[in-house]
Amino acid sequence: MNDIPTRELAGASPEAQHQALLEVAEAISQHRDLGELFHELAERLHRVVNFEYLNLILHDPVRNVMRLHILESEMPRKTRLGTEFQVGQTPSGWVWETQQPFVLDDLEKGTPFASRLQTLRENGVKSLCSLPLTTAQRRLGVMSFGRGTPHKHSETEVAFLQQVARQVAVAVDNVLNFESAQAYQRQLAQERDRLRVLLEVNNAVVSQLALHDLLSAIAATLRRVIHHEYTSLALYDSATNQMRVMALDFPQGKGLIHEEMIVPLEGSIAGKAFRSRQPLVLDRAAMAEFASPTSRMMQDEGVRSVLSMPLISHNRVLGTISLASLRDAAFQQADVDLLFQVSDQVAIAVENALAFQEIAVLKNKLAQEKLYLEDEIRSEMNFDEIVGESTTLRAVLKQVETVAPTDSTVLITGETGTGKELIARAIHNLSPRRERTFVKVNCAAIPTGLLESELFGHERGAFTGAIAQRIGRFELAQGGTIFLDEIGDIPLELQPKLLRVLQEQEFERLGSTKTIRVDVRLVAATNRDLDEMVAARTFRSDLYYRLRVFPLLMPPLRERQEDIPALVRYFVEKHARRMNRTVETIPAETLDLLVRYPWPGNIRELENLIERAVIVSPGPVLRVPLSELKPPSEHVGDTLTLRAAERDHILRALEATNWVLAGPQGAAARLGMKRTTLQSKMRKLGVMRSRKQ
Repeated sequence: MNDIPTRELAGASPEAQHQALLEVAEAISQHRDLGELFHELAERLHRVVNFEYLNLILHDPVRNVMRLHILESEMPRKTRLGTEFQVGQTPSGWVWETQQPFVLDDLEKGTPFASRLQTLRENGVKSLCSLPLTTAQRRLGVMSFGRGTPHKHSETEVAFLQQVARQVAVAVDNVLNFESAQAYQRQLAQERDRLRVLLEVNNAVVSQLALHDLLSAIAATLRRVIHHEYTSLALYDSATNQMRVMALDFPQGKGLIHEEMIVPLEGSIAGKAFRSRQPLVLDRAAMAEFASPTSRMMQDEGVRSVLSMPLISHNRVLGTISLASLRDAAFQQADVDLLFQVSDQVAIAVENALAFQEIAVLKNKLAQEKLYLEDEIRSEMNFDEIVGESTTLRAVLKQVETVAPTDSTVLITGETGTGKELIARAIHNLSPRRERTFVKVNCAAIPTGLLESELFGHERGAFTGAIAQRIGRFELAQGGTIFLDEIGDIPLELQPKLLRVLQEQEFERLGSTKTIRVDVRLVAATNRDLDEMVAARTFRSDLYYRLRVFPLLMPPLRERQEDIPALVRYFVEKHARRMNRTVETIPAETLDLLVRYPWPGNIRELENLIERAVIVSPGPVLRVPLSELKPPSEHVGDTLTLRAAERDHILRALEATNWVLAGPQGAAARLGMKRTTLQSKMRKLGVMRSRKQ
């Protein structure tokens, strides 16, 4: 059909015109795209109409302008598609308003709409026929036929073109309705997807209490409707007036940005969204205006678009949720609107998660405190156990009364077993912190590798075997007193962290970068010579001087001999009551020996001996197993020890019997004991016959 010669309409037969109208109708039925429709119409109409220029101009009811949509032209184009014209300033606007054809046989002679006609002349148009496109429902726009030469339009030709325009109007209306329906369907699909996102976010909110798991679920859901590679959750820390990245989902990241990273309010993208309480959408150029390290790191990660949304709950800004993309201009207004809705749910989830974490921490702390206090109750140790009236003890207690009301650090020194823990408890009980927890840690009893976790706690996964978060003893002692016994055994590498707690009252758990602040009083004790350790560089001098704010020296029991009878009676009563025994008498000679004994193990050694004495005493008289006393040396001062006296007594008996043990004249008979008993004592006391003998 393309080989049919082009003819003037005046010479076209009615059959040809009818055939052309049928072909127009056929083209209309086959196309849903205006560009393709007009291209085919141009080919078919060329067989009955002579034209070189065909355009479609539609009216925009929102802006009330005429807009060029389609242009089929064999001449050079100087008008761009999408060009808009005011309704009252163009022939097309006049046609749309009057619903009358606009016919101009020679544009050189046309005077109305001079500026528009000049544009048509620049496009090579010399004659023009513009026709309204109207259906029974609405006025759509205008279709115009133009020629490159002046042309006299006959009434028949205009009438035929009007018939064509009426058919084209139906086609245009159908296409516009189809496009509108498709756009509405796309909008409905987007709304459905976004509602589904909100539903899934809501499900994540109610099912996830861990912030990291919550963000991962939200990021996966949002990626289906908003293109992005980076999702982060940053929360505000009022203690530091900064934000912290609490959760991050960035699989394609280089690792420059990570969880627990500090985000300053000044100079950061999230900080601006936080302070302004408004969403922030930035391209790469706008990102460069932010000078904070985190903003520069995002650029180094290749981020080219950012959408940061504040999280607001009960008129309080909790932090921000931010999306970022490696593409330019990745976020549209619809994305901002959706994230705004999501942020409301996320804010509620964050508030719930933080409340849950706080409750969990308090519950864990309460449980540990309960176990600790139960253990303390079982230990039956209290301030009342400080027994004695000696001058040296009264001097120490006077110092306790002086320092207790203050918050100063106290360092208690003295030999092992002198009652340093009881003094530490006395300091706590006489202080304003008496209503809070007293926590003790024996630094020598905890393996070096576990001591840091014991003191400062750890996060789940901080090291092999860390299957759950653990609260350290410093957190447990919040508001109270922590007693570090055997502080000289703290490893050198852990001492700076302890010094920081003393100076700054802050630390981080193992496996965490979050700083925890505490209000704790420290009382330390040691039986080691810290001065020598400082000189040997096995103990930090700065820590030593920070501990030694108020030193207390506990006197050994040998310097408190006048307190020994009272201590003996106290321990006898205590253990007899616990064992449901009755001990009424302590032999004077036994008590005298106990007073004269130097007690290298101090009060602890005395109590252990009395406990054994109560166990082995069958009647009301206390029988003390004096042979079990094992002082570290033969003499203490000028006093011969019981061990030395017994050893010397056995040696004299052995020498008198020429080291004969058995028989009526043997050493065992002289000592009034069995041979096997004598042999046992000789082994314990290290009595051996020299080879010279």
